[in-house]
Amino acid sequence: MPPPPISEAAPAKVNLTLHVTGRRDEGYHLLDSMVMFADIGDSLSVTHGALRLYVQGPMAKDVPVGPNNLVMRAAALSGAEAEITLHKNLPTSAGIGGGSSDAAACLRALSQLTGGALPDDAISLGADVPVCLLARAARMRGIGEDVTPLDGLPALDAVLVNPGVSVSTPAIFKRLEQRHNPPMPARLPIFATAQALIQWLADQRNDLESPAMAEAPVIGDVLRQISQTRGCGLARMSGSGATCFGLFPDPQRAQDAAAAISRAYPDWWVVPCRLS
Repeated sequence: MPPPPISEAAPAKVNLTLHVTGRRDEGYHLLDSMVMFADIGDSLSVTHGALRLYVQGPMAKDVPVGPNNLVMRAAALSGAEAEITLHKNLPTSAGIGGGSSDAAACLRALSQLTGGALPDDAISLGADVPVCLLARAARMRGIGEDVTPLDGLPALDAVLVNPGVSVSTPAIFKRLEQRHNPPMPARLPIFATAQALIQWLADQRNDLESPAMAEAPVIGDVLRQISQTRGCGLARMSGSGATCFGLFPDPQRAQDAAAAISRAYPDWWVVPCRLS
């Protein structure tokens, strides 16, 4: 009997902050970002066989299965041969690391399948892959290669909202007017409660939010809708968008907010979740 497939979760990545702090000579932007991961996301399984990718799930329609898919690129980087099945729940090009988290899950799963080490050049797959390889609360700096785990952050109840539009990350960065902005404090505070963390986050930024709204004005509509829901402590865009998040004091408020937004905008992707 063949061994069972090896499965890995590919959780949604949420940039609670995203400070653009500079740009290197070759054009890569320098970032300083606090990242947490949601209890929802894609999932991936691998089993021995010729390299092939199968994609299923509610968001599978627009996912390519050829060599340019990040999962296939991750498999090529690992050098492993395997049949890969990706169950796609997250929208694509959405600012919540769907493809990067899928690639990271593939690398972890193939490492278990083959007994090989994780590659030390995961950054070659994209800026978000190293932090998604860790898949826990972290601070990411540089071009994404400098990842520091953050211990002791309180969990946050949240709602993720995507209006069904894809935005181009290069287009967003092209609209960025100021590329040398202050980073987060060198030493982050200790947060005793979720409310303390939310209050601190309100004084931080996503420097890509304004250029993203110029590129896709519906992002501003999403942020307004989230911020107007009862109990919302903070509404902000994640990554380069178009997914936005709202932070709430408890799971019930998050679920109520998700239900209200879904009723008003049934075509939007709206999911309550917990970030940890």
